Amino acid sequence: MMRHRLRLFTGDESAAPVAEQSVNIRLADVSRALLDAARRNRAWLDDFADEEIQVSPDLYEILAAYVRLRPGA
Repeated sequence: MMRHRLRLFTGDESAAPVAEQSVNIRLADVSRALLDAARRNRAWLDDFADEEIQVSPDLYEILAAYVRLRPGA
């Protein structure tokens, strides 16, 4: 599990910002959480709508094909 690190602001503007680290998580865990959030119309899901995620090329191909082939609503 990822541990969050808090930084104490000391007023020193020359301090280098900490680069964000990526977190690995199973697709099954993400999909369950997103599906539940979408079903319950959770506001936080909209907050992250413009966020970019990184997926493997083969998963991207499957998702792109799914979007092209699924029946229109």
